[in-house]
Amino acid sequence: MKITVYSKPSCVFCDKAKALLTRLGHEYEEKMVTKDWAVQELFEALGKQVRTIPQIVIDGKHIGGYNELKEYFADQGKINFKGEVLWYNLKQIKHLNKVKSL
Repeated sequence: MKITVYSKPSCVFCDKAKALLTRLGHEYEEKMVTKDWAVQELFEALGKQVRTIPQIVIDGKHIGGYNELKEYFADQGKINFKGEVLWYNLKQIKHLNKVKSL
C-alpha cells in the first residue's frame, strides 16, 4: 500500500493522521506543503483545489483529510468511529511488525 500524506508544520490533524497510520502499521511518505511543496503543486498533484491539510492519497486514490481517513479505515473494519484500532487488528499489526523486523 502506497500512502502519501500532504501535511504542514504544527498541524494537529496532520499529526493525528500520521499517528493513526503508524498505529495501523502503515508506512507513508510525508510531503510538507509550504516547506517542500507549493500550494499550487499540491493542487496539481491532487487534481483539484482543497482547503484543508492534511490531504491523504492511498494507492493513487485521493482519500481526503483526517476525518475521511478515519472513515476509510472504519469502513474496512480496522478502527471504530473514534479512530481507535480494533483489538483483533492489534494482534495482526503486532504480528506484521514482528515479521518486518526479521
